[in-house]
Amino acid sequence: MMNKKVLLKGYFNSLTALIIAFVCLLALYSFMRIGFYWINLSLFPQVNTSSFLTMMQGGVKFDIVAILYLNILFIVMQMAPIPFKYNETYQKLCKWIFVGTNSIGIALNLIDYGYYPFTLKRTTGTVFSQFANEQNIGQLLVDFLLGYWYLFIVFGCIVFCLIKIYNLFRFIKPSRFSWSYYVIQTVSFLFVAFLFIGGVRGGWAHSTRPITLSNAGDYVNNPDEMSIVLNTPFSILKTLKAVTLQEVNYLSEEEIDKVYNTTHLPNDTSAFRKLNVVVLILESFGREHIGALNQDIQGGKYKGYTPFLDSLIGESYTFKNAFANGRKSIDALPSVITGIPSVGEPFVLSVYSGNKTTSMAKLLGDEGYETAFFHGAPNGSMGFSAYMKLAGIQHYYGKNEYNNDADYDGIWGIWDEPFMQYMANTLDTFKQPFFASFFSLSSHHPFKVPEKYNGKFPKGNIPLHEPLGYTDNALREFFATASKSPWYNNTIFVLCADHASQSFLPEYQTSATSFAIPIIFYYPGGNLKGMSDKLVQQIDIMPTVLNYIHYPKPYFAFGFDAFDTNEDNFVVNNIGSSYNLYYNDYFLSHDGQKPISLYNLKSDRLQKDNLISPGELPIMDSLETKLKAFIQRYNNSMIANKLTVE
Repeated sequence: MMNKKVLLKGYFNSLTALIIAFVCLLALYSFMRIGFYWINLSLFPQVNTSSFLTMMQGGVKFDIVAILYLNILFIVMQMAPIPFKYNETYQKLCKWIFVGTNSIGIALNLIDYGYYPFTLKRTTGTVFSQFANEQNIGQLLVDFLLGYWYLFIVFGCIVFCLIKIYNLFRFIKPSRFSWSYYVIQTVSFLFVAFLFIGGVRGGWAHSTRPITLSNAGDYVNNPDEMSIVLNTPFSILKTLKAVTLQEVNYLSEEEIDKVYNTTHLPNDTSAFRKLNVVVLILESFGREHIGALNQDIQGGKYKGYTPFLDSLIGESYTFKNAFANGRKSIDALPSVITGIPSVGEPFVLSVYSGNKTTSMAKLLGDEGYETAFFHGAPNGSMGFSAYMKLAGIQHYYGKNEYNNDADYDGIWGIWDEPFMQYMANTLDTFKQPFFASFFSLSSHHPFKVPEKYNGKFPKGNIPLHEPLGYTDNALREFFATASKSPWYNNTIFVLCADHASQSFLPEYQTSATSFAIPIIFYYPGGNLKGMSDKLVQQIDIMPTVLNYIHYPKPYFAFGFDAFDTNEDNFVVNNIGSSYNLYYNDYFLSHDGQKPISLYNLKSDRLQKDNLISPGELPIMDSLETKLKAFIQRYNNSMIANKLTVE
């Protein structure tokens, strides 16, 4: 059957071929959705057969939009009421436009088979800006293809099938082009245009707004499951334009100041302690992998993969319930350094990235601190160097400044161990007090360690575990070197992860714990020790450090002082268009209009009992008020460019 062509005769042959092609593409996207779910099965522990079928049904709506947008040129060429469209050369052009554009859609979907576990959301339009400055993008692509070679084979097979399916059809030119031909062709063209408009909008009603990523929430119980409903071409196409926030006024100024005041005033009359501040941001060091923070896992037998960090925690003040404000490395720096989380898209890629801000580095720099940032990647990678300028960092040290490719890992940059030694030695040249931040890179795909360390660190259960052990050892060597320096005892060190990443333990495969990270404060010259159950987030680091050293001036920050026991704090993070709010024992997911899910994490760690279903709880009003206060303060401050205290 495959070697015979289907002859499409008559005035409706173009419409018939279009319908058949469209149905085939819808079936293909459904199969790719099944594949996406199957590949990432462990990340969706609460999805059962019934809920998955609902997601499959809902996904068709998003597939229609993606397929229509990708094939808009092909549709116009096939449906245009022109006689020469039956020309063989014209039809060959149509064929390769069809195959080419749909191959892009297929490739984007397949890429997220491997990329999704690192971000826990479908790839969006920000990916182009995110990697725009990577000097080694070719190497990264080659490495991805080698690491996920099977996806390349699947891609080839699907494209081959597309070509074969298209080749099944042959158009027969009408015997004559009468007025009736043009009438029928024009009506068909207008009919397809009508269907196209309804398809991309999600309906024809005047009240229907074009569907967006948040509409996927209608088919899921948890926002992290929205990625099953969505497809990657849709996610990218819908986020190519910058996210524009909307001004809201849920609360009066008096009310919002009581719930969420972002102006921080000096709360201690003691003299400004000009301690050095060193912030170490560790790539993918999710809380799951740290034994000292998981002593209740596996009957107390879980050891983790960071023995040095475990020992440092014993000498530090650590927050067990700490969370990232985003899912990407590019989200972490503004959160940690500037106290600004990302909402909808990375702050540094948003239309608000040019707003006047105050960072920890800028405030301390104005008080006489020397400030620096260390990252072993090629300068410009991830846009870090540009952001550091906005944050008021005086010195940037990257792969260029290191200037020794013998320690280059071949993909991302300089291995963590030698680069951290370089940082320690460079800090010896700084005049105190100083502020310095470091961002590691070795605990990242493709999860390699230097050859001399092969076999030294446990392989663990996932590829990430071995390089985590390597970077943990690099930390050990850094502190061993730094401890011999005169500035060491006069320094407060802050250690946190940029985000959580690959997960193995079921306790960390929930929407709440997928953001769980360590946040550690270590002051070797003081008595800052202990373990707290308080909820803390990345944006709390800036006000916590500034208040601890008695910074003497008011400043703006979205976070809370983690050491202030009187603050009624909460944690907020964001997945696409959905918000997560942590308060006391509760975890609320909200789409900005209505709550999606509510869990009591103390009694329901694995998030099996959605408390919204049985009925409203008294705590709901308090939770929604806090979330509304955050949204109002964030949106209105961004729009009005009021992120500083004048």
